[in-house]
Amino acid sequence: MSAAAWGGLAMVLVAGALAGNCMLPMKFTRRWHWENTWLVFSLVSLVVLPWALALLLAGNVMEVYRGLSPVEWLLPLALGAGWGIAQVLFGLSIARLGLALGCAIIVGLGSLFGTLVPLFFKNREVLGTARGALILCGLAVMVAGIVVSAQAGRRREQGQGKSSGRGYRMALALAVLCGLMAPMVNYSFAFGQDIADRAMRLGVPATHAGYAVWPVGLAGGLIPNLVYSFYLLFRNRTWSVFHGPWAADAGMAALMGVFWMGAMSIYGVASVYLGALGTSVGWGLFQIFNIMAANVSGVLTGEWRNAPAGALRTLYAGLVLLACATVILAAGNR
Repeated sequence: MSAAAWGGLAMVLVAGALAGNCMLPMKFTRRWHWENTWLVFSLVSLVVLPWALALLLAGNVMEVYRGLSPVEWLLPLALGAGWGIAQVLFGLSIARLGLALGCAIIVGLGSLFGTLVPLFFKNREVLGTARGALILCGLAVMVAGIVVSAQAGRRREQGQGKSSGRGYRMALALAVLCGLMAPMVNYSFAFGQDIADRAMRLGVPATHAGYAVWPVGLAGGLIPNLVYSFYLLFRNRTWSVFHGPWAADAGMAALMGVFWMGAMSIYGVASVYLGALGTSVGWGLFQIFNIMAANVSGVLTGEWRNAPAGALRTLYAGLVLLACATVILAAGNR
């Protein structure tokens, strides 16, 4: 690989580490309920930071937007909204199906289609080449690693006496739908490149032009997240929680937003360095590092304490498969 591609790979590694740990601060909230934290997280990650980065790094971003046709901004907006719906479905399906199987379906489908769809629509000619064969092989190993990691999670839950959830058939349908919609945040970025192209025509460097895409796509994702947060706040009558001491929990929620948007923005820059396949192979690598970081973080923070030895061995096997998938996908991106 070229020096630029190696740099892109390093950035995807950092992005994956941030994404894999973006929910970690939620463990340290004390008073706030899930919906209080999620509301602030959504506002920081989907409004404040995308706009701040765009205004700081994407030149005269309002001039970029003024010159767009309706299709050029409606497509990434709609795809972002689909991803926002997937965020809501994720919580619902995990609650009913269990973390291990739910994540295997959702993350597996999201990683697979998030890689294949941009590849098929934007670089279809690669599929019939040796590079394409390597990429497909890497995807197969990646999915195997995700499934094995999920199996480790199931064994951990069984060993710790945790339930796998209820309403299996409905939960399974929700998980499949969520997995199909989850990569829409990547579609929004990949198919929002007309916005980045216009930014570059106005003098914005290629590595910064992607910052102009995020406010549009993530605005679509904001709506479902806000609606669901407001619904829970009213249903659970947890608005009053905001009236008490708030600084520590708000800081944790904001830190979640910094981690998540930091991950997405670094991934966006990395996709440029990775070349023509940046939004396909790059997405697969991003998801691999995301899963690996989340699992390692789980071990370090005690989630696997008292887990059976067999569950840990299965987890390590899954991580080895994901590491192998990284090597194969990186080779396919040469």
